Amino acid sequence: MFELTQDHEEFRGLVREFAQGEVAPHVEKWDRDSHFPTELVPKMGELGLFGLNAPEEFGGAGTEHGGFTYTCLAIEELGRVDQSIGITLSAGVGLGINPILSYGTQEQKERWLPDLLAGKTLAGFGLTEPDAGSDAAASKTRARVEDGQWVVNGAKAFITNSGTDITSVVTVTAKTGEDENGRPEISAIMIPAGTDGFVVEPSYRKLGWHISDTHGLSFEDCRVPEDHLLGERGEGFKQFLKTLDDGRIAISALALGCAQRMLEECTAYSQERTAFGKPIAVNQGVSFQISDLAVMVEAARLLTYRAAWLKDEQEAGRRSVAEVKQAAAVAKLYSTEAAVTSTRIATQLFGGNGFMEEYPVARFYRDAKILEIGEGTSEVQRMVIARGLGLPAR
Repeated sequence: MFELTQDHEEFRGLVREFAQGEVAPHVEKWDRDSHFPTELVPKMGELGLFGLNAPEEFGGAGTEHGGFTYTCLAIEELGRVDQSIGITLSAGVGLGINPILSYGTQEQKERWLPDLLAGKTLAGFGLTEPDAGSDAAASKTRARVEDGQWVVNGAKAFITNSGTDITSVVTVTAKTGEDENGRPEISAIMIPAGTDGFVVEPSYRKLGWHISDTHGLSFEDCRVPEDHLLGERGEGFKQFLKTLDDGRIAISALALGCAQRMLEECTAYSQERTAFGKPIAVNQGVSFQISDLAVMVEAARLLTYRAAWLKDEQEAGRRSVAEVKQAAAVAKLYSTEAAVTSTRIATQLFGGNGFMEEYPVARFYRDAKILEIGEGTSEVQRMVIARGLGLPAR
């Protein structure tokens, strides 16, 4: 079984100190201005947060020490201060770096990974499209080979870290043909920022995650060299599904940070706020809700850490991909729904103050809902879990 070590807890303290010093003082303004703090990313890189699960060869911390659990701890602690900063790291590692690390050639790794691991650049992951979300296989983006180049046409939607001043590359899925059974062949292609025909659309106006960089992307006769194929031709969809398994654990960690913060906010506020001459914490209607929240946080923590541990064990060859896939879906489903519930409880407990942007619970309330949607909706997680139990869920 798993448990966090003293090294894990010391690392948590390091990231918490960073988040309190470098993020907390600025986050309200960044959120109000929908400002992506480009200058923060290299600082995260200097702390080593982008390379915790990457080989030393490319500037990472090495892969023999259970780096995925450390990554989840970092995401949790950043997410405890602000969810947008947490998703910047989560997407930067899980969706930007990991596909290149897992499926890239030596040349691709040497070209892109050193700056990505150092936090000098960011990479994006283009799977979702305007008309293809949960049904990602319904991709309409096309790519064909012409004169030694991939020619890409199509569009992607809701892509994180895709339009920053330091975005270096976005990996996108595209239909590149059909297999012998007539099924679409999906491949992954790396498109560097600034490539002709690669257009980053204006930033979305979002309910939450105001600090996070999120754009739609479009491709019109966008040409990249043929060697920009990531992994084998026709394996792109499988590669990205595997990437999503890891990402779901990371989102679970982000949700855990949200729920933990709401527990802390509710506990403190219920003892400070008075009604009828007494702290509102004396009322069972308040204290029982906070107690329920504490149970949700503890359950989310155990599910998240167990899934992260299984991932590290799988990387060491001691656990199966199927185990990780199931644990990731379970953790993601429970933790994200717990996070949304925690923000609802906190906003209600804070009363009118909970509706005011001066209080962080309002920001977390806005930020939480996307957790149940991104990296596979709650409905998709239930389908994955059912299939893992052997049920013919569709």
